[in-house]
Amino acid sequence: MKRLTLSGSTTVITGAASGMGAAIARLLAADGVHLALLDHDAAGLAALIGTLPSTAVTTHIVDLRDDEAVFSAAEEIIAAHPRINALITCAGSSMLGTLEQLTMEEMRWLTDVNLWGTVSITKALLPALRAMPAAHITHLASVYALAAPAGRIPYSLSKFAVRGFSEALRHELEGTSVSVGAVYPAGVRTGIILHGRYAAAIDPAVAARAAAAQAAMYHTEPADAAAQIVRATERRRARTMVGREARLIDTLVRLAPSGYWRVMRRPLREAIDTTTPVR
Repeated sequence: MKRLTLSGSTTVITGAASGMGAAIARLLAADGVHLALLDHDAAGLAALIGTLPSTAVTTHIVDLRDDEAVFSAAEEIIAAHPRINALITCAGSSMLGTLEQLTMEEMRWLTDVNLWGTVSITKALLPALRAMPAAHITHLASVYALAAPAGRIPYSLSKFAVRGFSEALRHELEGTSVSVGAVYPAGVRTGIILHGRYAAAIDPAVAARAAAAQAAMYHTEPADAAAQIVRATERRRARTMVGREARLIDTLVRLAPSGYWRVMRRPLREAIDTTTPVR
């Protein structure tokens, strides 16, 4: 498949105000790529814009749970950027808690953000992407779309679904100008786990301890992850692991598809414990 040239065209990034989305925006802006940046965090987007070199950038304040707002933003983006050849969906949040602790409303909130926000922006921009001679869609899934840990049911549920959406869409678009890939990050030092949500039934101190325990296991810097994601987009890769933990877990799941949890459980013990009081 021919390599995609991003410079001179527009890349749309969701979740652009922080984390990997912001790191990708900085990397692409430095190469002169035009950008359309989406996030619900207006202050975060404004702060990011102040760090970018002069390039064609538009910002769009959108709650991805709102389909009408997403499609309206897509119309604005298409009007402002006539050559959109890449979409990178970084928007997402986390949710800590067991099935017994979580409410249906809490779980639906996360699914709306992680899954349906990804689906809606992809559907809204697909006509513009298909109009290009070559285009690529990169969906950020997660290593938890490969292996599902205890205490992360809504997150794994949403990310397994993003993985399935990406694969099915890739098959639907086979033979067209648009290719689709999924990226599986693990251990990236963003604020997703520390600033994520947790079940209201959990003691906040317990949730903070569990989040800190997981964050302490992360080793990959956002800038390094961004470089890998941009490279995967340019090369139009169908499947990309980001971070050493992702590669290890991918191998583990392949070797022990029904027994991987016996290996993962011990190092994740503190990060999944949502019941033990803090001493």
